[in-house]
Amino acid sequence: MRWVWLVLGVLLVLSGIVWTLQGLDLLGQSGGMNGQKIWVVIGPITAVVGLLLVRLGLRRPAGQ
Repeated sequence: MRWVWLVLGVLLVLSGIVWTLQGLDLLGQSGGMNGQKIWVVIGPITAVVGLLLVRLGLRRPAGQ
């Protein structure tokens, strides 16, 4: 079960980073999320939740 938290956490961190960059319009693409300031808020929150899940996955004993 430990690896599930780690994988999910890493995916959330990466998604949060991409969403933040898209919200700041730094990726140079066109699309619905680019330049939308709501993603500047949602992205870091998602990344922090992902970091918490990674930490949870790293702290749990291997047998659980």
